[in-house]
Amino acid sequence: MKAFLGMGLLGSNFVKAMLQKGETVQVWNRTLSKAKALEEYGAKAFGNIYEAVQGADIIHVTLKDDATVDEVLASASKGLQHGAMIIDHTTTSVKGAIQRTGYWKSKGFTYLHAPVFMGPQNALESTGFMLVSGDQSLIEKQEPALSKMTGKLINFGAEEGKAAGIKLSGNLFLLSLTAGLADSLALAKVHGIQPSELLTLFNNWNPGAMVPARLKKISEAKFNEPSWELNMARKDAGLMMDAAKEAATDLAIIPAIATAMDKWIAKGHGNDDWSVIAKDSL
Repeated sequence: MKAFLGMGLLGSNFVKAMLQKGETVQVWNRTLSKAKALEEYGAKAFGNIYEAVQGADIIHVTLKDDATVDEVLASASKGLQHGAMIIDHTTTSVKGAIQRTGYWKSKGFTYLHAPVFMGPQNALESTGFMLVSGDQSLIEKQEPALSKMTGKLINFGAEEGKAAGIKLSGNLFLLSLTAGLADSLALAKVHGIQPSELLTLFNNWNPGAMVPARLKKISEAKFNEPSWELNMARKDAGLMMDAAKEAATDLAIIPAIATAMDKWIAKGHGNDDWSVIAKDSL
C-alpha cells in the first residue's frame, strides 16, 4: 500500500494514475479539501499526516521545497512503519537531497530523491521523465514501479544528489528558454511581427532540435570550428538592442549575452564560434 503527501496539481494526478492502475493510496495535504477531492477516485484521505502514512510501504512526496519536505516528513515520522521507503519527487537542493538520504537511513528508513520533468497531464498519463541517482541496488528494485509512473526513468548513477543537480540544471534551461522567447516576442513586436508569425517560423525552423548538437559542440570545446562567428553574432545582438532601444522596449537577456560576447571578443576570440562564451562553464 502507498501513501502520497502533497496533493497539488502534480501529486493529485500521480494519485489518480495510481488508482486507475488498481493501487491502494492514502493521501494527505495541508489543505484537507484537496486530499478529500481524491476520495471520489478511490483514494483514502487523512487530516492527520501520521495516519496517512500508517501501513504504507512506500510514501511518495511532491511538495514545495527543502524546508517543506523536512517539515512534512518530520510530522509524518511517528506514523511510518519500520523500513518504509520515502520517494521524493520535489525539486530540491542537492545538499538537501543528500542530507535527507543519510538522515532517514539513520532512522531505519529509505529515502530516494526522484525529481521529474513532468506536468500535471504527464503525471495523469504516466508520460514524461523521472530522474534518479544513488544506491543502485535500491533503484534496481524500484525501477519497475517508478517506470510505470513516467514515460522514461533516467538513472544517473550512484552519486547521491546528482539527480537533484541535473533537475535544477534542466529547470535553469527552461527559465532561460522562456526569457529568450520573451525577448524574441518583444523584438518581433518592435518590428510589427505577430506572435503567430514567429510561431510559423519556429514550426518550420524548429531551433529546439539544435540543442543536443549545440551542447555536444560546447562540451567538446570545438570553438575554433565556427558555424557562426562571435563577431557576427555580436553584431546581430547590437542590431537587436538598437531596435529595442529605439522603441523603448526592454530586453531581458540579450544585454547580458552581449556583455559576455564583448568579454570574449576582448580576449581575442572574435573569429571563434560564438558558443565560446560558454567556455568558462566547462
